[in-house]
Amino acid sequence: MCDYSLEHLTSRPAKVGEKLTTRQFNSTSGFAAPEDINMAVCVLPGTELAFASPIRCKRPMWWGGWKPMSLSHTTAIFRQINKDNAYVHHDALEFPDGKKVMLTHLDQDQEATVLQLPVQPATAAQVKEQERVHYIG
Repeated sequence: MCDYSLEHLTSRPAKVGEKLTTRQFNSTSGFAAPEDINMAVCVLPGTELAFASPIRCKRPMWWGGWKPMSLSHTTAIFRQINKDNAYVHHDALEFPDGKKVMLTHLDQDQEATVLQLPVQPATAAQVKEQERVHYIG
């Protein structure tokens, strides 16, 4: 998290063990620390999160509108997808079954604990995987 859509906000990196809250920041969603909901907490791709309860989100319907849903998962890994497209949101959560949900589809005010940060990359492929999308345009 903390790609181009959050560059204008005050932000800081996530820490292991801290509790974060899902929050709407202007046109995108992200994580904030409960003590300062106006500060975005940047999560690196590969960060493992545990939610306090099953994850609530909304799914787009084919005819328009959104369908609320609750997932059976309480753990996820933060990912960035569609990195080659500068004009879409990139932040997503990947669940144990391999499915992904965009962070912008999560309901607000859900609590998540940072379980583990990604290991420091040792290969060029790992460096590329952990790169955050950063477009200025």
